[in-house]
Amino acid sequence: MPETSHHHHVSPFAAGLKSRCPRCGEGHLFAGFLTIGTSCESCGLDYDFADSGDGPAVFIILIAGAVVVLLWAIVDALFHPPVFVHLALWIPVTVVLCLLLLRPFKATMIALQYANGAREGRSE
Repeated sequence: MPETSHHHHVSPFAAGLKSRCPRCGEGHLFAGFLTIGTSCESCGLDYDFADSGDGPAVFIILIAGAVVVLLWAIVDALFHPPVFVHLALWIPVTVVLCLLLLRPFKATMIALQYANGAREGRSE
C-alpha cells in the first residue's frame, strides 16, 4: 500500500499502543474490545488486510507467564504463603495482565503488518 503525500509516517508501535489506524495514527482501529473496525474514520483506510492471527496471544502468554512466575517466586521467597493464597493472587493477576496486553499487542501486530506490506500467503 503506497502512502499518499498527505499521510505522514506513523510508527507501528505508537499506532499499536494507542490502538489507532496504522496509516494516519488518528482513527480508531477497534470497533469493540478486540473486533477490528471496517475502516479508519479519519483517513478511510480499509481494514480488510488486518489479521493478527494468534501472534499477540503467543507473545502475551510468554510475557504474562514470565512476569507472574517471577512475582510468584519473589512473594513465595519473602512470605511463604500457602498454595490457596498463591492461587487467589496469581490467577486474577494473570487474567488482568493478559486482558490489558491483548488490545495493544493485537493493534501493534496489525500496524506492523500494514507497515511491512504483509499479506496472506497465496499460491497460484
